[in-house]
Amino acid sequence: MTSIFGETPYPIRSDLDEATRQAWAYLGRPGNWWTGAERVAFVQEVRAARDCRLCADRVKALSPNALQGTHDTASDLGAVAIEATHRLTTDAARITEKTLREWNAAGLSDGAYVEIVSIVSTVIGIDAFCDALVIPLLALPQAQPGEPSQYTPVEAVEGAAWVPMIPPEALGERNAGLYDRLPGKRVPNVIRAMSLVPDAVGNLLDVLLPFYIGNMTHPEAGQSVNNAQVELLASRVSAINECFY
Repeated sequence: MTSIFGETPYPIRSDLDEATRQAWAYLGRPGNWWTGAERVAFVQEVRAARDCRLCADRVKALSPNALQGTHDTASDLGAVAIEATHRLTTDAARITEKTLREWNAAGLSDGAYVEIVSIVSTVIGIDAFCDALVIPLLALPQAQPGEPSQYTPVEAVEGAAWVPMIPPEALGERNAGLYDRLPGKRVPNVIRAMSLVPDAVGNLLDVLLPFYIGNMTHPEAGQSVNNAQVELLASRVSAINECFY
């Protein structure tokens, strides 16, 4: 099978290629709150945000709220969806709970927001991989027909984060294996934070395990750097991105 990345200057492991292929298919499928076409539109907006003049000016500003204006857009998504996507892409470190509540008031539900986070983080990660290899970004995912499920897990509870999450000890039958692929017994909050949209947890692990965690738990996979170097790189990237987690 031809690599999803096409011709590359470096060999790409087959598990990374397959993980990317699965993630790209995930982006094109209808989700809990967005259609396949809308989810592909979010991919377009993530990429538009890279060159958005308003986003660039806001990043330089003391507060993103100090500047109003119009985003350079690539789709007909609604205003609050575009605002959330561009902020998550370019200035996520300064999103606060107050920001999210304002988006809620503008019509963006917690579940719809979590699904956007899933899409944005997936696209940013894969696009960054392409940038690092100096290869073209992947073509847009193929949008699949169908309507969003509007499924909200009944086990999700409020209180531990800005959005409801499913506690590991309260998984119901439908989501019984949600966290099973994680090494160890602890479920990090960064994983639980996606659980209001359970498919987003599955997608996150589909990408995270081969690209990051799997290299540390399965050194026989043939990584070129050791675990300490992996953590150093991850910490440096997190610091540059101002990731408070």
